[in-house]
Amino acid sequence: MTQQQLWDADAARSYDTPGTGMFAPEVLGPAVERLALLADGGAALEFAVGTGRVGIALAGRGVPVTGVELSGAMVARLREKADSSQLPVVLGDMATTRVPGTFSLVYLVFNTLSNLQTQDEQVECFRNAARHLGPGGRFVIELWVPELRTLPPGRSATVFRAEPGHVGFDVYDVLEQRVVSHHFDFDERQARATGKSGSVRLGLSPHRYVWPAELDLMGRLGGFELESRHADWSGAPFTAESRSHVSVYRLPAR
Repeated sequence: MTQQQLWDADAARSYDTPGTGMFAPEVLGPAVERLALLADGGAALEFAVGTGRVGIALAGRGVPVTGVELSGAMVARLREKADSSQLPVVLGDMATTRVPGTFSLVYLVFNTLSNLQTQDEQVECFRNAARHLGPGGRFVIELWVPELRTLPPGRSATVFRAEPGHVGFDVYDVLEQRVVSHHFDFDERQARATGKSGSVRLGLSPHRYVWPAELDLMGRLGGFELESRHADWSGAPFTAESRSHVSVYRLPAR
C-alpha cells in the first residue's frame, strides 16, 4: 500500500481530533512555541503538512509557513481551515519536491520521516531540506525511538498502546528496519447499546525506523550538523529511556 493510498479521504476525515491526542494544547503548544523560536524571524517550510495541525498554529504566531504534502485529501481538509494566502501548499513528496523561496526553518514532525520506506529516500529528505534553507538554516525532526528493547526474543510484535476503545501493536522486520503499526479501534458504544461485539476498524501504517545515530549520519550527508537533541518539545533531556526525540540540525553559517 502506497502512502497516497494510506492517506486517503477516509484518513483525512478522521485525522483531526480537536483538543485531544496530538491536537491537545499541552502537546501542540510546546511544539509551536519551539518552532517559532527556531524560525528566528524567518519563513518556515513544513514537510508533510497534513491537515495543518502545526502549520496553521505556527502561522497564527506570525511565522510565514509553506507546506509540502503528498495527499490531496489531506490538503482538502486543511483548506477547510485555512486558505492558500494563510498557508500555501505544494503537492508532492518531501524527498524531492522543490518549493520556491528560501527558508530559515524546515521541519518534519510526528514521526513522519519514517513514512519514507528506504534509507535512500530518508537521506534525500535531508538533502531536500538543505536545498530550501539559507546559510545557518535549521532542519527539525520529531521522531520516535525504536522500541526493540521491549521485543521478546523470538517475537516480532509488541503492544505499544492498550486503552479503552483502542489497541495498537507494531510488527517488526529487524533485518530491513521495517515496522507496520496496527491500530484497532473498537466501537464500545455500539457494544454497550446492543450487548454484542461492536464494530472494529483497523488502520495500518508502514514505517522504516531510524536510530538517532543513523539520523545524525543522514544529516551529515545532507550538509548538516546536529545542533541539539531533546526528549520533547519542552527541552527535556534526551536519555537512554526516552521514547522519542526532537533533533535540530543546522547548516553552516557560510
